[in-house]
Amino acid sequence: MTHDSARYPSLAGKRVVVTGGGSGIGAGLVEAFARQGAETIFVDILEQESAALVARLRDVPIAPVFYRLDLTDLAAIEIFFQSLGPIDVLVNNAGNDDRHVLEEITPAYWDERIAVNLRHMLFAAKAAVPGMKARGGGAIINFGSISWHLGLKGLLVYETAKAGIEGMTRALARELGEHNIRVTAVVPGNVKTPRQEKWYTPEAEAEIVAQQCLKERLLPQHVASLVLFLASDDGRMCTGHEYWIDAGWR
Repeated sequence: MTHDSARYPSLAGKRVVVTGGGSGIGAGLVEAFARQGAETIFVDILEQESAALVARLRDVPIAPVFYRLDLTDLAAIEIFFQSLGPIDVLVNNAGNDDRHVLEEITPAYWDERIAVNLRHMLFAAKAAVPGMKARGGGAIINFGSISWHLGLKGLLVYETAKAGIEGMTRALARELGEHNIRVTAVVPGNVKTPRQEKWYTPEAEAEIVAQQCLKERLLPQHVASLVLFLASDDGRMCTGHEYWIDAGWR
């Protein structure tokens, strides 16, 4: 976050869980919440990157805490949230956009990719909801993707999962609204991270920027700014919808 980024007093001291928080957008989310004074807990399978992130954020009001958690293990998700206790905010960020083509998709690959990109979001929300009810409300923020709206090649199962996330978000918002739990989805465009640089050449990145209304690369901190608003009391009447941050690419 830059020095002139918004401050949200309502986030100070809130208990926040970020999935996939060890790198990329997730690391930006962890830093953003931690600098707001939130009690930030994040899970990932990337131990080295996660430890480095915690070390880098020594100067924040409340040091973030990392737990190694395989989100494809539903029993482990349940145990994690039970041991953690009630939280105020869940950010379902974790996912994996490995490329594939139709001919390569087997039933096993389908099941594994859905587990990585969709299934865990529902079960993390399910595990977090009882604590949110006990605390009088909360916020669940699910990460979608611009990819299925654009119909990008090489991402068939990933895009199917991301489309499902938007449907799940609307259904959860309706079901949980009476408990003062709001559920939203964030739809990022192409965000510049080390992982995305694996897929896109500088020339391809320039083509993306050329198609955007705003001629600047999206960065994790841009996405984090939107997520902070949705998680804060300032966003308390936002639920059941997708919120785009794509620099006008679509």
